[in-house]
Amino acid sequence: MLNDLTSYEIGFKKIYGTNEKVLEFQYKRYSDLIEKHSEYYGPNEVHLFSTPGRTELGGNHTDHNHGRVLAGSINLDSIAAVSKNDENRVTLYSEGFEKPFVVDLNNLSQIKDEEGDTNSLIRGIASRFVELGYKIGGFSGVITSEVLRGSGLSSSASIEVLIGTIFNALFNRESIPAEEIAKISQYAENVYFGKPCGLMDQMACAVGGIITIDFADEENPIVDRVEFDFNATDYNLIVVDTGGNHADLTDDYASIPSEMKSVANYFEKSFCREIDYNLVIENISELRSRLGDRALLRVMHFLSENERVVKQVEALRNNSFGKFLELIKESGNSSFKWLQNMYSSTNVKEQGLTLALAITEKYLHEIGEGACRVHGGGFAGTIQVFLPSNKIDEFQKQMENIFGEKCVAKLFIREIGTYHFKN
Repeated sequence: MLNDLTSYEIGFKKIYGTNEKVLEFQYKRYSDLIEKHSEYYGPNEVHLFSTPGRTELGGNHTDHNHGRVLAGSINLDSIAAVSKNDENRVTLYSEGFEKPFVVDLNNLSQIKDEEGDTNSLIRGIASRFVELGYKIGGFSGVITSEVLRGSGLSSSASIEVLIGTIFNALFNRESIPAEEIAKISQYAENVYFGKPCGLMDQMACAVGGIITIDFADEENPIVDRVEFDFNATDYNLIVVDTGGNHADLTDDYASIPSEMKSVANYFEKSFCREIDYNLVIENISELRSRLGDRALLRVMHFLSENERVVKQVEALRNNSFGKFLELIKESGNSSFKWLQNMYSSTNVKEQGLTLALAITEKYLHEIGEGACRVHGGGFAGTIQVFLPSNKIDEFQKQMENIFGEKCVAKLFIREIGTYHFKN
């Protein structure tokens, strides 16, 4: 099978670099996927796709209130081997699931029993394609992902954008911009999957590289690339997976945009982007009485974090990495104290994120370098650490002693977003 992939060499090097061991691993990964496709569906013309996960670099819980974010696509990705079929049906086998996901494209209505699973995402994406005047059709595929679920690296957004990219390539001649694929994916997650989320995850997975996004106009977000070479800093970006159960956290996640918007609504506005700090302070007594202190603290986080993203972008573009790390620390402090997304208020015994940050901050203080913060939605999952390369092994041993083997992932910024391999 490896010989069948040599015609894709340019694409593989574009995405995965030129390291021979890395390329050998990726060729084997795709070759295995093609073999599984043949096993399930027989001989067909197979199309290959890759969509990265993402890491959030700034703008923790700002996108859903029309704020600014800073994000980067990463080396860990979701990949697919697919072929068209004549059944007007999507059939997808996914590694880790015994049965395939099957969606009849003749029925694009919401199905209550599907809410929360991959079928709902496929159906939601297909439905939105049709609503927007795009074409859909049946395909049969096999997917696998290195973007671990619950890792805070946007495994769901990676899969959503992957599915949208397949519809775009097979039936729309790749005419739909990556930004539009991201919006379609968010729609499917919000409406069909039933999970409230902003647009940052899908946009970062779709566009690729380091990007800053301004969601002031959510229908037409401003996306700008930020050119910066992390490899030149002698630092590594890593995430530590603290584990934890995400199954019962939907209400915790939903409370953040809801409480923020409740303060905006007090001023007859829809989103926090439309208010400012002085306005909040002028009305703080009545706001506390009506909405409670946590809602106000979360708005204070939004307002400061939104401006912090501008400073982070400026620091990177000016090659001021030390300043960028200071802003990472500020972001983490704000998320912990004001946003309060470290642990669920209904399960205070489980505080893996808090514990990981406490130990990491002590370690960073001892070595006098680095920065850390919560990564992604919070409440459970991962922390983000910027660490000198020569300190990773020592730090990894500490973390693995607490959170288990393979809890530390070393990340690289991937310059290419969602991708369809071509000969």
